[in-house]
Amino acid sequence: MVNGGARATNPAPLLDLVAYLDEYLSTADVQDGPGALNGLQVENSGSVGRIVAAVDACQATIDAAVVSQADLLVVHHGLFWGAPQPVAGRQWRRIKQLITNDIAVYSSHLPLDRHPEVGNNAVFAEALGLSGTEPFGEYDGIVVGVAGELAMPLDALVSRIQDLLGVVPQVIAGGPARVRRVGIVTGGAGSMIGQARAAGVDTFITGEGGHHTYFDAEEGGVNVIYGGHYATETFGVKALATHIEERFGIPWEFADHPTGL
Repeated sequence: MVNGGARATNPAPLLDLVAYLDEYLSTADVQDGPGALNGLQVENSGSVGRIVAAVDACQATIDAAVVSQADLLVVHHGLFWGAPQPVAGRQWRRIKQLITNDIAVYSSHLPLDRHPEVGNNAVFAEALGLSGTEPFGEYDGIVVGVAGELAMPLDALVSRIQDLLGVVPQVIAGGPARVRRVGIVTGGAGSMIGQARAAGVDTFITGEGGHHTYFDAEEGGVNVIYGGHYATETFGVKALATHIEERFGIPWEFADHPTGL
């Protein structure tokens, strides 16, 4: 948790903050998956003096925002996905809690994944110490990840990732014992192992993948490190909240609700 209980001296107008984030993240320009709704998902009465950042907009993080007396919940995975959903059951309970406590929700999925400054992949790559990074990893025509150079033994890289994420990564040692070129696409990007091989990446880091990806890695000659979907996607919302605080003076805290997946 960060800055527990503090509020901005001069709260920012919600719609001004949203307009800034939409432009900074290029929200309107980034095509996302079917049904993903990026940007403002729930409005509040009009101002933001405190923020809670979280990976997911779920009941637990909404409850944390209430306890924190936040005006805005900034998330990577929002409330709305796919086809329209009835506002009933657990979706009603979430939205009722937000409206009752005057909390807005801003969600950024692929725009946050791919952002060069506060994106999940860019921040993770910097934390790992990659050099010469460049865009890598295409999802539905959008390049979302990064690749770069990092010379070290595979086991040392795995230890570094474990220290950063706080979880024990799952490793498929299909490539060289000494790493030279690393690709990162956080979240559920196990299907991109072929892209990693084609790009000359010998070690690919993501969150999770299907059973068959073991053989994709083994037979493709690529090391694959699964750090967990949740754990690999904590970087972006923290970096974005820090950016907001630096620009608008709005304090924040991180609502950690790991899934173990």
